[in-house]
Amino acid sequence: MDRVLFSAEEIDSLRIAAAGSPGEIVIATDVEPVSLLRAAAPLFSQAQLVCHPDGTVLAGLGSAWSASGTGEDRFVGLTAKIESVAHAATAPIFAGFSFHSDGPHTAEWDGFHGIDAILPQVAVIATAMGRTLTLTKTAGLDLLGLIDVLAAVEEPGAVLPFEPGDHSVVSHPPSAHWRSEVEEALAAIAQGDLSKVVLSRSVVVTVDLEPSVFDLVDHLRDTYPQCYVFVWQTGDAAFVGASPELLLEKSGGSVRVNPLAGTARRGEGEADDRAVGEALMHSPKDREEHALVVQDIAARLGPVAIDLEIPAGPSLRRMATVQHLSTEIVARVDRSTPALELVDLLHPTPAVGGTPRETAVAFVEKIEGIDRGWYAGGIGWLTADGDATFAIPLRCALIRGRTALLYAGAGIVADSKPEAELDETRLKFRPMLSLLTAT
Repeated sequence: MDRVLFSAEEIDSLRIAAAGSPGEIVIATDVEPVSLLRAAAPLFSQAQLVCHPDGTVLAGLGSAWSASGTGEDRFVGLTAKIESVAHAATAPIFAGFSFHSDGPHTAEWDGFHGIDAILPQVAVIATAMGRTLTLTKTAGLDLLGLIDVLAAVEEPGAVLPFEPGDHSVVSHPPSAHWRSEVEEALAAIAQGDLSKVVLSRSVVVTVDLEPSVFDLVDHLRDTYPQCYVFVWQTGDAAFVGASPELLLEKSGGSVRVNPLAGTARRGEGEADDRAVGEALMHSPKDREEHALVVQDIAARLGPVAIDLEIPAGPSLRRMATVQHLSTEIVARVDRSTPALELVDLLHPTPAVGGTPRETAVAFVEKIEGIDRGWYAGGIGWLTADGDATFAIPLRCALIRGRTALLYAGAGIVADSKPEAELDETRLKFRPMLSLLTAT
């Protein structure tokens, strides 16, 4: 007989609580968030997951409330909608948004908008303090029926390595075309129109066997524990990745931003790795690229910051396949400042857009032949007390059936070399590409 995911004691606690609860139930649970999604996501049309590098994991299923928006006022508009429900919610509100304010515009991104927010029907949160299960009741939802569904969910089997079978990988645009885009960006920089612009490309991976998204997540968590591992599943599409970059973390009146700009490979062996890292730390091109990002973020936070702490220089962040220049910026703001107002100030940072911002974004819109969708946008969660965490979705893929669209970009500055920037995107494709092609 198959074992069920939730214990009889947990189900009994839910049923007892449902009898006396008008809207929300919260109990302790032993269920691990990724296990919940691996087992139960097929039963719901929506599923979200965000794993924080500190070990916190948030998972959501279904939609008790949702809202979407698009356009230049998308963050302001959604703030008002969220405030109308967040004060009464224990569960986190998951939110994600696109790079461009007008949202995704191609068919592969159907179901994703300029910004989306969801309060899940079922949420499991795991922290160092333990795990909690929250059920949120909505009009028309049979809470006892939902509990019956959970009671029948079986434990997922062991996570197995993904075997894609035969597969194809196609670059969009072709590499030669992308090098030409970099040359065009360099010409714009030489003319003084831009200081930096981030250009992206994609590869389309088609596999014989459809991957299990939440099994992939389990592999990503094991391989990239320093990253924000995320999934946003809507209908038959899932946006998944392991991003190293924090856009914004707000806790009360404290705000943390951690831009990464300047990238190099990991070395072959400890001595080579150390030498590559040292070269990156002393590279004028990479230091300039990084400084442009830090200066821009400081200028944008300045008007709302009571104080601002910026290290004198970057540090080195080593990931599994690459190493980055990193600066952790800490600010103190009025605790009543909405998190999405701060996101609006920061997005897109020069780490994913460029500088000057408006000119760089316009250049990207003109020259890139791909729809970034939510790549280089934001994904994370907000809480009832106004706290929030948003990562920038990088090292990611949009998966629909047997097809996955992977995205990667590189920051172009005056000293950039097209072939070196192409190699940088190849490094950034590696986490998802290796997983999906089993190479």
